[in-house]
Amino acid sequence: MPKYRGPRLRVVRRIGKLAAFTQKVLKRNTRPGQHGSNKSKPTQFGYRLTEKQKLLFYYGVSEKQLIKYIKVARKAKGSTGMILLQKLEMRLDNIIYRLGWVPTLPAARQLVSHSHVIVNQKPVTIPSFYCFPSNVITLQNKTGSRQLVEKNFHASTQDSPPHISLNIESITATVTQWVDRSKIALDLNELLIIEYYSNRLLINSFLDHFTNFDLPDNMKYII
Repeated sequence: MPKYRGPRLRVVRRIGKLAAFTQKVLKRNTRPGQHGSNKSKPTQFGYRLTEKQKLLFYYGVSEKQLIKYIKVARKAKGSTGMILLQKLEMRLDNIIYRLGWVPTLPAARQLVSHSHVIVNQKPVTIPSFYCFPSNVITLQNKTGSRQLVEKNFHASTQDSPPHISLNIESITATVTQWVDRSKIALDLNELLIIEYYSNRLLINSFLDHFTNFDLPDNMKYII
């Protein structure tokens, strides 16, 4: 899916509360659309699709990016769902949000892309930059950006993540360890997302396998 630029409350009404997506308060709890007030039982595919959309909107990644993350997570040792969330949580824009320097993840991406953030004494303008333990994150020496971050930090109600050490006086943060799943404040069943993409990737792999053969024209039409 391309980058979403539409009304955010409409998304929240459809898939549930997403604190990092928007701070706006809902006035209606029904789903958007003409038949939003009608109650219907979702299918198993509907459950998986909702969880997938929740992850896409929460972290602000595209469909193509998420598939890449899942392929990397499947090759790594350990729980695929846990590794997937770890990859997303260790993105620079998400760490900036977790620190309370910005109110939402879209604001964190804007802060990074406008070259306000420094990682290991080097400016970084890529929101998807992957952080490792021992990475030191700070801000450019600009009065405006520092005052904005301090204001957001004091207004934030979320606790600082345990895998990051923060010095608010110097506005410096150090990644101390990998993030733990129990500390990720996101109501999400990542296993349903893995199931959703496992079926899709299997079908794509099956089709790619057969397109490599020189088949008769009638067989190619069937595939």
